[in-house]
Amino acid sequence: MKKENDSEVTEFVLLGLSSSWELQLFLFFIFFFFYVAIILGNLLIVVTVRVDVHLLQSPMYYFLGHLSFIDLCLSCVTVPKALGGFLHQGKTISFSGCLAQIYFLHFLGASEMFLLTVMAYDRYVAICDPLHYLTVMNHRLCLLLVLACWCGGFIHSITQAMLVIQLPFCGPNELDNFYCDVPQVIKLACMDTYVVEVLMVSNSGLLSLICFLVLLFSYMVILITLRTRLCQGQSKALSTCASHLTVVSLIFVPCVFIYLRPFCSFSVDKVFSVFYTVITPMLNPLIYTLRNTDMKTAMKKLRKKKLCAFCCFVKG
Repeated sequence: MKKENDSEVTEFVLLGLSSSWELQLFLFFIFFFFYVAIILGNLLIVVTVRVDVHLLQSPMYYFLGHLSFIDLCLSCVTVPKALGGFLHQGKTISFSGCLAQIYFLHFLGASEMFLLTVMAYDRYVAICDPLHYLTVMNHRLCLLLVLACWCGGFIHSITQAMLVIQLPFCGPNELDNFYCDVPQVIKLACMDTYVVEVLMVSNSGLLSLICFLVLLFSYMVILITLRTRLCQGQSKALSTCASHLTVVSLIFVPCVFIYLRPFCSFSVDKVFSVFYTVITPMLNPLIYTLRNTDMKTAMKKLRKKKLCAFCCFVKG
């Protein structure tokens, strides 16, 4: 049976993180805990931003709501399949399923990178030009910037998927990871993939590196500006920038390591994969809420509203 692209491979075998049943069972509970934390944490941020009018009208929290939504969706691309693989010996994924994972992984991942770049620009305007901040970062511009992030992610991911779908696969079909991604899949193609590898590196690798450098430059300018000004909100601005830089480092460093190099395997590849797809989406809510007074206040208000509504329902 062959695929539409004349490939003899109809499914791939995911080798996962370990072959030990005891370790796989332990990883299942760890991943399940992380997955629940990702869903609840990011969903809480999305709901809080949508419900609180003050947060929704603030560009920074408007972008934060979209970032949490992306993390929420990103975790659903890889983690559920990994959880199922930990409990079964035969960890297989169909060719179409593998292609779908690659598409949505890069669609959401690239959209998140663009969104983080937009958030850096938002902080730059807020700190370096505070008097014109609300005029510059108006609702229409915020909407257009978010739309541009999603469009950029779509263009990036469709390019990745189109390059992979044209490759012939005739065996072997084992992927040394717990999900499908471009570097591992390309190595299984039955042809010389030098040109494809160069295209992949120039697409994913350079995209990650350029966005990372732009972000570092933006925050460097912001920090220099803060050092030359003695304003009342300097401490809060520094805290916000520190939170953003932490998220940026956690996301971009693994991506640069994975994609901006020849497609050869390293022992730490899986560690970076876990960090990018599981750890970072879980840490984002903690980083943005524990260090943010406005978010904690809004969540307290939301909790009080829910308690009042529940009490009224019980009394009624």
